[in-house]
Amino acid sequence: MNEQGSVTVEAILAITAIVLLILFGVAVGRITVAGAAVEAAARDAARQASIARTASAASSNAATSARASLMSQGVNCTAVTVEVNTKGFGRPVGVPADVSATVSCTVPLADLAFPGLPGQLKRHATSISPLDPYRGRGR
Repeated sequence: MNEQGSVTVEAILAITAIVLLILFGVAVGRITVAGAAVEAAARDAARQASIARTASAASSNAATSARASLMSQGVNCTAVTVEVNTKGFGRPVGVPADVSATVSCTVPLADLAFPGLPGQLKRHATSISPLDPYRGRGR
């Protein structure tokens, strides 16, 4: 009995399975790295917002810091949004207050061509940082 054809079919199936497994690993890695980078960007954004003197400077500093953090970590987001809650700047000096930053990043997955994956995935994270209770604050 000639079984040369069955070896070829088995090899093609094995190679296809290995390639799909590698693509799946790349997709999981990209999603994991993007999630960690977004969390780090949210922490950086909240920290930069907390050391600002005014609410408007806090929002500007947070957005700049989040984008720089994502870029430095090599995360390619198709869309980045940074929302900063600056209500703490309205509290009087001497009263504990905080500022929060929420960073969202849309991670592209379409270039992986793995069956069943969406074209993109949105990751977001929120971080809170305290304001110095004894430093002046402005709106």
